[in-house]
Amino acid sequence: MVLRIFIVLAAFIGGCCSVRCETATLRFGQIPSTARAVSSLYLYVAQQQGFFARENVTLEVVQIPGGTGNMVAALDRGEVDVTQTATPYLIQAVRNGSPAVAIAGTTANPIYSLIAKPEIASFADLKGKLIGLSLPVDTISISMRKLLALKGLGAADYHVKELVGSPLRAACLKSGECDAVPLGQPDDLIAIRDGYRRLGLSTEAVASFQFEVIAARRDFAQDHGPALIGFVSALADAFRFIRDPAHRADAVNAIVALTGAPDDIARATLALYLDPDRGVLPQHAEIDLGGLAQVIAFMGEGGTIKPPLPAPEQFVDLQYLRAAGAQ
Repeated sequence: MVLRIFIVLAAFIGGCCSVRCETATLRFGQIPSTARAVSSLYLYVAQQQGFFARENVTLEVVQIPGGTGNMVAALDRGEVDVTQTATPYLIQAVRNGSPAVAIAGTTANPIYSLIAKPEIASFADLKGKLIGLSLPVDTISISMRKLLALKGLGAADYHVKELVGSPLRAACLKSGECDAVPLGQPDDLIAIRDGYRRLGLSTEAVASFQFEVIAARRDFAQDHGPALIGFVSALADAFRFIRDPAHRADAVNAIVALTGAPDDIARATLALYLDPDRGVLPQHAEIDLGGLAQVIAFMGEGGTIKPPLPAPEQFVDLQYLRAAGAQ
């Protein structure tokens, strides 16, 4: 009996909780344009720091062609088990009958810089010019249109080319076809270093948001609860690691390794996020229901959702975050 108790205690101390001892493989749907972007830093850190291994979770990354709009569809078809997705696409899919649900938060309120050609010195100079935006339903487009309106430019004052993904928008700017585009990090900081102008930040117009989440099918989540608890536990620790001042140098090195950005750009990226904290990253993979409500409100303003507007709770299942101590 004493020996049996010792074995059980040894297993517990060794981190092998009874519900997560067996290794689980999760197929993770990734947006191709984010594979080497800062927005995937949490995945890189969770992998490199052994957080997934600690939880006995193996992540099999599956690239879903076509961008954000295809992520939930791939989930519904069973091609992936969990996926990253921008919240408007999840909301639309659920309202159309998808069994998908958000189980964790990733990028909360992203910072997108409106980067313009060197000769464009102000928002007024954008009148009649071509701006590369994402799809109308995308939160990038929503925040940029609000920023432009805040600076005195209505929808009729500029032309739009729809370009999904920072690489395409950056290429349009560098080719000279686009006069301005929204870029995330590190692309915006590199463009500024190369002589392009930053006219403004998305956070000037949108202060609270839930930009992106991790989603799963409700039936899959219910059948694989222990694996998902381990998965979100690993994500939570990845965000804690990135935010920890004691690990700033490690986080900078991770950005350099992931994105190929130089050290100074990686440091500037984290400083932009955290000095002071601008709410870009969650504390520990939590979902901001207030930020999700803001997304729904913006979709209502744009006519994507008709009144009455749904409650944000309709699109989330917080039990896995709560079990992981992250919500």
